[in-house]
Amino acid sequence: MNKLVNISVDDLEEPLTYPTEAFLSREYAAEEADRLWAKVWQVAGRVEEIPEVGNYITYEIGDESILVVRDTPDSIKAYHNVCPHRGRRLVDIPEGENRACGKKKNFVCGFHGWTFDLKGKNTYVLDPQDWKGALNEERTSLSEIKADTWGGWIFINMDPQAVPLREYLEPAASILDPFQFEKMRYKWRQWVVYDCNWKTALEAFMEPYHVAGTHPQLLEYGEYYAYSAAYGLHGVSGFDERDASKKTKESSSITRAGKGADARVSTYELQKEIYETVNNASTTETLVNAAKRLVDELPEGTPPQEVIKHWLASAKADDAARGIEWPTITPEQMGQAGLAWNVFPNTAILQGITFALCYRTRPYGDDPNKCIFESYAIERFPEGQEPKTEWVYAEPTAENWGSVLAQDFSNMQFVQKGMKSRGFRGPLPNPHQERKVTNFHRNLARYMGRGTPSLLDPK
Repeated sequence: MNKLVNISVDDLEEPLTYPTEAFLSREYAAEEADRLWAKVWQVAGRVEEIPEVGNYITYEIGDESILVVRDTPDSIKAYHNVCPHRGRRLVDIPEGENRACGKKKNFVCGFHGWTFDLKGKNTYVLDPQDWKGALNEERTSLSEIKADTWGGWIFINMDPQAVPLREYLEPAASILDPFQFEKMRYKWRQWVVYDCNWKTALEAFMEPYHVAGTHPQLLEYGEYYAYSAAYGLHGVSGFDERDASKKTKESSSITRAGKGADARVSTYELQKEIYETVNNASTTETLVNAAKRLVDELPEGTPPQEVIKHWLASAKADDAARGIEWPTITPEQMGQAGLAWNVFPNTAILQGITFALCYRTRPYGDDPNKCIFESYAIERFPEGQEPKTEWVYAEPTAENWGSVLAQDFSNMQFVQKGMKSRGFRGPLPNPHQERKVTNFHRNLARYMGRGTPSLLDPK
């Protein structure tokens, strides 16, 4: 792997603020369509959703509908979901859904029957002679846009001048490559229309600084002091030491012992708590079961690092016995990867050795006070044993999402409401623990042609 450099800028280390326009303004939301969503690479789905030639999914972003198609065994294409004749959408979105999927040999417009093959080429026009030779391939083909894959995700970009996906994702892609996300499959996937801006929802998952206030029950099992770093467009957070003389950046809740005198017990308790309250995500059943055996397999007083080493080796062996191979990830790579990433603009990845918990947020129509919030878990499974999943609409309750995510939901709409107050003077993100948030707004401002976050006057 190439040597990577943290390219966070010095000004993000200082107290900053920025206006609330990005969260509240209808004009700003309308401008996002042209200045942001039309210019960035964004996750449209997972490769596993279109495994066979003819499989397709749609991706809706604002007024745009994108048709993502498996056109050959080794190729994926993306087109604007619109017939070039009169503008009718080729694929309709079912009532109450925000996407469509299926399998077709070709796409037929429901208005006049114009037909297109999987490569977007027009194969049928009724009475073409009426156009007196003016119809050519360029005018009758679907409008293709850029599509590429990384980590098992399908990305699309509507900008013909866009940089290649890999360049856009760096250095996050190289840091995260060892996790081999492309070998993971959906465990579950849910979505909801929620009463807040897409950025308000996304920022609820950008930092662990909120754990003490939002998830106090987790403090019983571990320390949650965090660092946050900028990597170009993207950002990462992870656990840190409050004492600067003990800088040992930990990667995630998966590779650390829980709080308590007996690391065997606390490691299991932490894993069990996470698994049960984060909707069976952010760890795996294998890791939980291996942690449960620690008190039987290790003597009392075993140092925490030896507990962790034994636990991970035991879980790795358990997975190997059922046909799951762990990727080779060095401690240095785990440390650099941190706990959770924001992939600009609207995707969050909280990764582990054999799993990831992910979030994606999008505008809902033209209302800056609503968004489409999606969360899904991916995991390594024995070949052919991955669960059959579909996108499920789920109201934001603890029963549907787990108690931890329900606690996060409890903040989001009230942050949106609170930012409208005349008494709110603007966000004050933590310069150490929420630098990922300020980096996001710095990059957002550049796309939107707005001023970047401003330093706070210490006076």
